[in-house]
Amino acid sequence: MGEIMMRKKMITAALFFMMTGLLTVPGFAQTPEESLKKAFPRLIFDNLSPSNIKGIYEVITPNGVLYYSPETESLIVGEIIARGDRNLTQEKNQEILTASIKGKMKDIPLDKAVIIGKGKHTVMEITDPDCPYCRRASEFFSRRTDVTRQVFFYPLSSHPTAADKVLYIFCAKDKTKAYEEAMTGKLDDMKFTICEDPQARELLKTHKGVAERLGVRGTPFFFVDGHTAVFGADVPRLEKLLRDGK
Repeated sequence: MGEIMMRKKMITAALFFMMTGLLTVPGFAQTPEESLKKAFPRLIFDNLSPSNIKGIYEVITPNGVLYYSPETESLIVGEIIARGDRNLTQEKNQEILTASIKGKMKDIPLDKAVIIGKGKHTVMEITDPDCPYCRRASEFFSRRTDVTRQVFFYPLSSHPTAADKVLYIFCAKDKTKAYEEAMTGKLDDMKFTICEDPQARELLKTHKGVAERLGVRGTPFFFVDGHTAVFGADVPRLEKLLRDGK
């Protein structure tokens, strides 16, 4: 009888400690992944792993990196900046997109790109002739002789004259010269004949399709030597990659 009473007391104590959070029993504790799925059942994610901040987990989604706190069951949308101004979120997003692009490169029609230069490095470029950051990056590349650029155009809807400039480039006999004219602002007065060639318009659709296939939504974008994605006109990063390869 005394043994039965003792067991009842032990079970009651265990239940009390479990309810107050003082005791964790295997099988009852939630993993961070289970917690995330329960708190945000509609969230689609590929992976969950510890971040550089204790108690915060990195959530890899199709649209980039989010962060999750199991303790507060909260999603955190933002960037983590480490000592030395390292943007850890941006680095992870670049790593994810780089891996994704590597897997898709076999389907990219590089023969449809506008080729500029004959250097030992290859840089696939997605650009918009009316994008100021694209022009800044183009100025950087124009000073180099060690790069072969594979240029695809993605004129944004916010730049209403960009598509006509791209068509002008496609129809030009010297496409490199036409590209430089567009990227240096020489076409901004729009005093050129608009190209109506159906093949040029079809090529523009192909170029836009490349950006969409790769998941690139803004310009400029670069894929350096087949291994590293670079968002924006990050000239120091591009320079380092071309110099050191990483």
